[in-house]
Amino acid sequence: MKKIIIISLAVAMLTGMVQAQKNPRNVIFLIGDGMGLAQVYAGMVSNGNKLQLERFKNIGFSKTYSASNFTTDSGAGGTALACGVKTKNGMIGMTPDSVSVPSILELASRNGLSTGIVVACALTHATPASYIAHQPNRGMYEAIATDYLNTNIDVMIGGGRKHFERRSDERNLTSELRAKNYQVAYTIDEVKNTKAGKLVGLLYEEQNPSVPERGDMLPDATMAAINILDNNKKGFFLMVEGSQIDWACHDNNTEQTVREVLDFDKVLGRVLDYAEKNGNTLVIVTADHETGGMTFPDGDIRNKTLKAEFSTKGHTGTPVPVYAFGPGADKFTGFMENTSFKEKIEKLLKIKK
Repeated sequence: MKKIIIISLAVAMLTGMVQAQKNPRNVIFLIGDGMGLAQVYAGMVSNGNKLQLERFKNIGFSKTYSASNFTTDSGAGGTALACGVKTKNGMIGMTPDSVSVPSILELASRNGLSTGIVVACALTHATPASYIAHQPNRGMYEAIATDYLNTNIDVMIGGGRKHFERRSDERNLTSELRAKNYQVAYTIDEVKNTKAGKLVGLLYEEQNPSVPERGDMLPDATMAAINILDNNKKGFFLMVEGSQIDWACHDNNTEQTVREVLDFDKVLGRVLDYAEKNGNTLVIVTADHETGGMTFPDGDIRNKTLKAEFSTKGHTGTPVPVYAFGPGADKFTGFMENTSFKEKIEKLLKIKK
């Protein structure tokens, strides 16, 4: 009888562990802006045929078309990922008929989770704006900056200081953020020295510089954000963007594309190390769209070289890869709509609307 009880308890414990593994406490959502499969492979070949991305075993594809166009922009693409709705190109955080939709970050915050945004561009740029703002035009940078004050986001790190401090309405949003108990950092060292509380890092006047000029800003800022957000026992949601893969592809610059992909991959390595040790963190990687129509007519794996060609200086409608690691990663395989991420994350985090 005792053996039966012991076995039953063991089975119950194992079942409980398996069930617990299905629902993460934290979600880290990483967006390689403009990063299609070709951009990934360009980084891989140039890096000795290896990337941190290869540590992901759950892989799928996201369809990126918007409500107004076969080829999305970052506003509509980011809104689909963040808010779960298709919208018109250029719109932020709302439906095509201008109805605001809460993002997964906003819902996570309302449910008591800590939240953060870390980007290699201005915080007011289209992709980060999609997680925090609700505006009819992605170019409304000052209005987007103001939207940050309408949320309880815990950590935000990027560029775009001018939209917070040197505004046409003469408001100083940094002062207002301080009044809301935010610590304000202007350098990456100040960011790294912040261990708890709310933080806004306005590291550049406008856009962040490209790699190598910005150094390890993105991986260092990402880990600083995780260290702060991880203080919340309820969990956290963090969005990180490798913003300038897109810009390099707009320029049809293969070498810079590789540098930006490798910088983003360095972030992934550190995040995966954290997730493996933590055990309760789901890591998702995708793109809002592909940029440049990048292809490879030729290359040499041994010499770490490739011949790249681009079909456009704009975006394309090609589906983009999705990578997932950790509890719930199996939900992100196969072909999926870019609007499906929000609902899947809601269910995994057991978020109440």
